[in-house]
Amino acid sequence: MTAEIELKRGLRDVYIDRTLSSFIDGDAGKLLYRGYDIHDLAEKSTFEETVYLLLYGRLPNQKELDTFDAHLRASRRIPNEVLQVVRLLKNAHPMDALRTAVSALSAFDPEVSDNSLEATLRKGVRLAAQTPTIVTAHARIRDGKEPIEPNPSLNHAANFLYMLFGQEPHRDEARLMEKDFILHAEHGINASAFAARVAASTVADLHSAIVAGISTLKGPAHGGAAEAVIKMALDIGSEDKAEEYVHRVLASKGRIMGFGHRVYRAEDPRARHLREGCMALGERKGHPEWFRILSKVEEAMQPYRSRGIYVNVDFWAGAVYYLLGIPEDIFVSIFAMGRIPGWTLQVMEQYADNVLIRPLLRYDGPMDLEYVPIRQRK
Repeated sequence: MTAEIELKRGLRDVYIDRTLSSFIDGDAGKLLYRGYDIHDLAEKSTFEETVYLLLYGRLPNQKELDTFDAHLRASRRIPNEVLQVVRLLKNAHPMDALRTAVSALSAFDPEVSDNSLEATLRKGVRLAAQTPTIVTAHARIRDGKEPIEPNPSLNHAANFLYMLFGQEPHRDEARLMEKDFILHAEHGINASAFAARVAASTVADLHSAIVAGISTLKGPAHGGAAEAVIKMALDIGSEDKAEEYVHRVLASKGRIMGFGHRVYRAEDPRARHLREGCMALGERKGHPEWFRILSKVEEAMQPYRSRGIYVNVDFWAGAVYYLLGIPEDIFVSIFAMGRIPGWTLQVMEQYADNVLIRPLLRYDGPMDLEYVPIRQRK
């Protein structure tokens, strides 16, 4: 009987539910949030408006957006007790600190055990606001600096950079960071979203589900590409060495980081917005060489497009973060901060029509072995 079972390893091409969150056409390189094209959102929207769209299912009017934005800004502070936890974890990996601090926040959230859709939405908004405060506090504490209080006069992206560096960012840098958050906000049932939904399917609270998402995202096969890309660029060193580097790595059966995607067989539609931003940022910062190096890598990889291997969003995200002066080991934490709204939406959808997620494994081991008492074992 077991021989007739068809395995879908990694659940590839398996649909587990319906969704209203996002649509991905991997062959065409198309991504929609709630029906809206990612290109329109990246160029015309704000992170705050995009979060509202994801959580409420529609674009807000100006009054609704102003109210929502004010609530986000007012929710940025974290309890002193959670800040003390962050201080205790100053030597931990940033993702470990974020995961633990989010878990600690559950002890101070008045609605932690309320899994209604309304309460889950409110908790998701608070977590979206609080996670940049956690990440920046940890980054500064481990460098021997004091955390910086959130600035209510700055939007979400600008405030993140302000809390990280201690000065208000250039308008173009804040806007590029905002685009990055928008591009990472939601992406269907990827590994971390699946983990969050599995937790939610047990009727665990939102904080538990978000911790599951963060834990899954930490794995380098899911969230580590941006950091790996900039390490690759540093290894290459100059644009004239890029082509040789690509050929050497591929000849040794290695992988060029930032290329290929589990879903996309065309260019990741999110990549173009960070590519353009990386070029402009490199010129403004006086370091155009990183854009040139990565452009040469992309050019050398063009023959592999026939196999569906295109550049993905992380390829340019890593360079953007590096040019902004962000420490490499918090690149994945930025991914997590941007994805909080998407995870929240996935959890809300799971709660709305819940069924316990419980797939099967085919057993391939021995059967009906005789138990031998320990004294008789050799």
